[in-house]
Parts: sequence; structure tokens; C-alpha cells
Amino acid sequence: MTVKIRQLHPVFVGEVDGVDLKRPLTPDQVAAIDAGMDRYAVLIFHDQDITDAQQTAFSRNFGDLELPGAASNITKPADRRLGPELADVSNLDRENRVFDRTDRHRMFNLGNRLWHSDSSFRAIPAKYSLLSARAIPATGGNTEFADMRAAYDALDDATKAEIEDLVCEHSLIYSRGLLGFDELSDDEKANFKPVRQRLVRTHPVTGRKSLYLSAHAGTIVGWPMPEARIFLRDLMEDATKPEFVHIHEWHPHDLVIWDNRQTMHRVRRFNDTTEIRDMRRTTIAGDAPTVTQAA
Repeated sequence: MTVKIRQLHPVFVGEVDGVDLKRPLTPDQVAAIDAGMDRYAVLIFHDQDITDAQQTAFSRNFGDLELPGAASNITKPADRRLGPELADVSNLDRENRVFDRTDRHRMFNLGNRLWHSDSSFRAIPAKYSLLSARAIPATGGNTEFADMRAAYDALDDATKAEIEDLVCEHSLIYSRGLLGFDELSDDEKANFKPVRQRLVRTHPVTGRKSLYLSAHAGTIVGWPMPEARIFLRDLMEDATKPEFVHIHEWHPHDLVIWDNRQTMHRVRRFNDTTEIRDMRRTTIAGDAPTVTQAA
């Protein structure tokens, strides 16, 4: 089948038709989806009732998988609900029960409601994320995406010049600290050690520049922390104006791919102590750090 992509938002996001993710893709289909990602940064596939194995096989068309682990969350291997290739972005424990309101894992996962880019807290940040909706709540739980290319383009020349060579430090310690979650063990603090990322990234195919923002970004190297944080907050506010944001209202068996190098995203509030939101993510690993890491 021929891949067809219809643009949904004035500046990004495409809706894909002509692909059955249960079946192996042809080289032409893979190339068309990759090109669509370069152009639209977010692609939406409807009616894809797939298994974990099928999601993993589809994902591998676009690169090596980034495996979830201690660098990404506080879940111990014995508490995992899904296989090693998938990140569990649900509100369910290993017994498929909804987390209690005071559960530590629920508190940590509330950080997904902040604007962020997946794995920006890793020295080599992620390329694509692929999220499959297996069960959704009756209301709420939408995912919002922001186009960081359009946000960069809208900056004035003086700001572009000021931020061109800035480097930030990213960590889960920063993003969870914004919510008041600081009950981390020594091992968790060591796993979440801050890494450095450029504030402006250039896409390797299109050459287009974008802001690299995230709730995980807590400092700008060489800046006083209060000044850095208010500056990053100002940039975040500008980058998430309505004209740069698309709201995805999930349907069962939607699969959405986004480019973490060119977008931010966040999940919106839903009744997560009574309703199930079973979302399963595969992540395509990046191929290089954005800056050389400090020793």
C-alpha cells in the first residue's frame, strides 16, 4: 500500500493512511514515514490494534531501540509490567491494578504532565518515540505536542544570537523537583545525574534549527541558576503558545510517533486513580550527544 500523509496542523503533524502495522513494511514505506517525520515531526496512525511484539518490530525500522531502565525511572526490574523493550507509560502496576493515589510510582509519573522531550536527561538523547494506546480513559488524558522548530523561527534575531551556543543541564531530578518530588534514594540520584544538552539543535537531514527545551532542563552552564531558570521558563512559555501546539485526542489503538529532537509533549490530566490509561512506548535511540559531556 502507498503511504499517504495529511497535514493536521498549520505548522506540523501528519495523519498517516495506507499502512498496516501488523505487517512488515516495505523499504518504500519506511522511507516515506521517515521523510514524513522530517517534515511533520509528529505522525498519527489510527486503528492499529497491535501486540507488543508488533510494535517493537515496527519500531526497529527506524533505528536501534533505547531500552528503559534505571536511567529513566524509579521502577525496579521485579516491578515491571511489560517486556524490556517497552516503556510503561500507564497508570497500572505489574498486576494491572490502577496505582493508589499516594503510590510513589504514580507521584513520579506525574512528571509526564510537564512539557518535556523524552530522554533529554540521557547523554545521548532519544530520536523518535512511538506510543500505542491500548486503553484510554473516558475523558482527559490527551497528549499535546509543541513544534520547537516553529518556536525557534518565531524568536527575534537578538534572542537567536544569545541562545545559539548555550548549553543546559538536564535531569529527572529537576523535572520531578518542580512537582515537589524529591524523595530519591542515593542510587536514584546517581542514575539521574545531570547531563549537558545544547539549547539549539540542528536537524541532521533538513538543517532546520529548533529549540531543545524540556522540564528536565534545570540550569544553563555558566549562568546563575535563578537567571537560567526564569530565562528557560520564558522560552517555554513562548514555545508552547497555541499556534505551535497540537492536541491529540486519543482513540483506542492509535499509534503516534514523534521526533524528540524537534518537539516537546505532555499528557493532560485525567482521573488516573479510577480509570485505566494503558499506553506503551518504544523509543528509538539517538546516535550522538549534542555536546561533549563534562568529566
